[in-house]
Amino acid sequence: MPMLRAALILGLLSAVGPFAIDMYLPAMPAIAASLNADVSAVQLTLTGYFVAFGLAQLFYGPWADQVGRKLPLYTGIGIFIIGSIGCATAPTIGWLIAARAVQGLGGAVLMVVPRAIIRDMHTGTQATKLMAMVMLVISVSPMLAPLAGSGLIALGDWHIIFWVLAFVAMLSLALVGTVLPETLTEEHRVKVNFANLWQGTKVLMRDPVFMGLTLIGGFGFSSFMVFIASAAFVYTEEFGLSPTGFSIAFAVNALGFFGASQLAGPLGEKFGILPVMRWAIIGFAGFTLVLLLIGLAGFASLYVIIAGLFLANACLGLILPTTMVVALDPHGDIAGLASSLGGTLQMVTGGVMVVITGLFFDGTAVPMIGAIALCAVLALVLALRTLGIMSKEQAASAAAS
Repeated sequence: MPMLRAALILGLLSAVGPFAIDMYLPAMPAIAASLNADVSAVQLTLTGYFVAFGLAQLFYGPWADQVGRKLPLYTGIGIFIIGSIGCATAPTIGWLIAARAVQGLGGAVLMVVPRAIIRDMHTGTQATKLMAMVMLVISVSPMLAPLAGSGLIALGDWHIIFWVLAFVAMLSLALVGTVLPETLTEEHRVKVNFANLWQGTKVLMRDPVFMGLTLIGGFGFSSFMVFIASAAFVYTEEFGLSPTGFSIAFAVNALGFFGASQLAGPLGEKFGILPVMRWAIIGFAGFTLVLLLIGLAGFASLYVIIAGLFLANACLGLILPTTMVVALDPHGDIAGLASSLGGTLQMVTGGVMVVITGLFFDGTAVPMIGAIALCAVLALVLALRTLGIMSKEQAASAAAS
């Protein structure tokens, strides 16, 4: 399959999950008012989605290694549709949290399987290019989904958003059935049993590079999850933005991430993946810490926050695709398991960080920025160790050859 066509198909499938997150963000204050829920309870609708999303990947990855890529896609998208209908009919915040978890259980397949398909088709910088192209397609989500959500709110109320998500998932089912080929041939499939799973998991958990890169990406992604969970309340309550104004501000911050992700492949080819990751992580930590200091000093205006997060998220756009690809590269024989384990660790890490942030969140910008900076610092600490190990391994390999 040509790379451009593959990127378009995989990107459209992968965008369903982010749409389930981004599209309802402008409605979070309205949901709180409609269901008589406080901010932390509404944030649990994100936490429930992320945790279920992460844990379900442990199932979809091995299953996709055994039966191929398409059957898990059919099943997961079907579950996502059921969860979306549950959200659309939710009468209480508890019901909504539970239905969002069902959405996450289904949507997880759209994280695991497209990444495994990329690994089926390419490795190295070619895989990084394809991953970046997929992210370019996904980039319409944070830029258009909140705007679409705010437009739907104007037409009706927040329930309609989830009806639209159910319809989009139905279109995804049609896409899988009509244009997506099976990329895992019979001879490359791995029978799922406890022994295989346990052996593969032990290999991955004992690989310091895999675990290090996964958690670097995990804390990087956690920072974005913290922003997603908090930004609607900060931008609308502290700075008085309308749902549409919030959507535009959110899109600007997301644009930095997805715009920079398109440079990951070319920069990796020119300078090497390790230097790109190293400087991106340093920049990510640096920008967030500077923004936190500005916030603590009382100078964190709306435009300062938008600019600071734009720069930090641009660095993050270089971190996530490279860490994903490099972590999976040595484990092509268990790419599904590696993708699912990595995704689970990242999502659960993000869910924990959102819960921790909720304990201190007061609707203002400083706690949000502080949590984002903490994620960046943790990623930097892990990077110092992990990239050091990778540099030594590269040096040893070069000396041996």
